[in-house]
Amino acid sequence: MNAAATRTLLVTGRHGFVGGVIAQRLVRTKHRAWTLADIPHDFDLRDAAATQRLIAAARPDAVVHLAAQSAVPESFRDPETTLQVNVMGTLHLLQALSANAFKGRLLFVGTGDVYGFVPESELPVAETRLPRPRNPYAVSKLAAESLCWQWHSSTGLEIVLARPFNHIGPGQSERFAVSDFARQIAEIKLGRQQPIIRTGDLAVTRDFTDVRDVVEGYFALLQHGVAGEIYNICSGIEYTLQSLLDELIALAGVSVQIQAEPARMRTAEQRRMRGDPHKIHAISGWHATMPIHESLRNTLQFWEGELAHG
Repeated sequence: MNAAATRTLLVTGRHGFVGGVIAQRLVRTKHRAWTLADIPHDFDLRDAAATQRLIAAARPDAVVHLAAQSAVPESFRDPETTLQVNVMGTLHLLQALSANAFKGRLLFVGTGDVYGFVPESELPVAETRLPRPRNPYAVSKLAAESLCWQWHSSTGLEIVLARPFNHIGPGQSERFAVSDFARQIAEIKLGRQQPIIRTGDLAVTRDFTDVRDVVEGYFALLQHGVAGEIYNICSGIEYTLQSLLDELIALAGVSVQIQAEPARMRTAEQRRMRGDPHKIHAISGWHATMPIHESLRNTLQFWEGELAHG
């Protein structure tokens, strides 16, 4: 893509966690290649007519499709809404782009969760592995990813497919484990919660990448990714949730008890997970650079600030 001319970038999910980081990146770096398209706070991709109007008004040169129902527990509680948002919302976006003669590049943001159960002997997970999703969220993302590939194949629309693994960083919803730990610890530090941290299974491992690195990966794929190809975005390092919680506790300087709650345990939990980032590195040079302790420190600082002024 030609980085010399300023182009319009449309980010679905612009007002969410990752969308906000993209906006901050453009402001912080004074990035000259992109201007960010306006998108209403109440925009909903399930509304096909509204999606058509958005694309017609924005006339984007590129799209990063982030908007999704992304919480796994919520997908079990309400699989219908998860499928409507993640699959039908993607269909409406593709239809609107085609109807408005979109000639740019769409980056579809899927998830590494589509791989499902992976034997420990077969880690790290590469893009060649056959997906076996085990929750409605992952099913919806794989279905939307397949729809994007079909659209690319049938219409020639340039679509690059990203499979990010677990994110971490300041501003993330407390629906996600590490951010929830940080929020609880901040509450304890401020004297608003008893010194008990409620958790799920802390022995599992996950491949965490700082959200700011993830965003850099998205821009790398916008520029260098091959249309129709799938790319993992991950650190290639696995961490136990226990080790991350221990570091957060040490950073905060608090003394706590840890209490596992059955309600926080997931059924059919993958015990270990680690992704293989070699494909995106080979095509673009991207790799995760943010140290995990900095991600944890920033996440804790975010919650301390939020709660202190809340």
